[in-house]
Amino acid sequence: MSSVGKVAAGPTARLAVLEQGLVPAGEAVLRGDDLGVLRGDGLFETMHLRQGRPWLRDEHLARLAAAAAAVELTLPPTAALVELLDTVRAGWPAQVEGALRLVCTRGPEAGGPPTVYATLTEVQASSRAARRDGISVATLPLGVPADARTGLDWLPAGIKSTSYAVNSAARRWARRAGVDDVLWTSSDGYALEGPTANVVWLTGGTLCTVPAATTGILPGTTAAWLLGHTGELGLRAAERMVTPAELHAADGVWFSSSVRGITEVRTLDGVRRDPCPRTPDLQALLGFPVS
Repeated sequence: MSSVGKVAAGPTARLAVLEQGLVPAGEAVLRGDDLGVLRGDGLFETMHLRQGRPWLRDEHLARLAAAAAAVELTLPPTAALVELLDTVRAGWPAQVEGALRLVCTRGPEAGGPPTVYATLTEVQASSRAARRDGISVATLPLGVPADARTGLDWLPAGIKSTSYAVNSAARRWARRAGVDDVLWTSSDGYALEGPTANVVWLTGGTLCTVPAATTGILPGTTAAWLLGHTGELGLRAAERMVTPAELHAADGVWFSSSVRGITEVRTLDGVRRDPCPRTPDLQALLGFPVS
């Protein structure tokens, strides 16, 4: 068996495989000819484990099912996926934040069932620091119009694919540029999303995010939950297109994602932004710890 698919061992790292249960965290679970490795042909979802329970689990599984239908990948029954997640998280310390990842590849090149496994690791210190201190972001051109992907009926959009080459290239560019993250922009001048996050901004008492249906970006579970509960903070919610210039003028700008939660953009394209006084309220509403 290939060594591909190993999970870095750590004091709390866990790995469970469908129909096998828990296995040693450093054990290989993917064959060398698995299409998830050879072609990036697979899907994944990552959930925030809080108090030992996966937050927004059903929403993540629904997004996974929609993506699987789009790429014609047959998933195990939802009950089996839930059981797998329950297996890997059983006994996890309630006080420790976890990143719970569910991976489904198309399986061996010659045919066969999908490869399905789950990993659980402690949330990285860098993610917790980003919540506390904010992040620096630079815009990066994606090279396509904002509506280009939704106009291609053969190209699945808004899915969490294991084919992560573009996302990884963007994160490498960010490191070379000396920023924490990037915000992709369209060729017609609109902000879209980050490689692993949605952009959220506040203007005139309205909390906004980019519409996934018309742009093909990932429909964020965290962003959707946040906008669905903004009334609790006396704010309105909207999906809108936005330009980088409009983000510079916004009252607050954040990146939202499943594990980091919501992190304030403190620098955008080299321009420092004043901290938004609503950041603590948004973080408290989402329930991610900040320390």
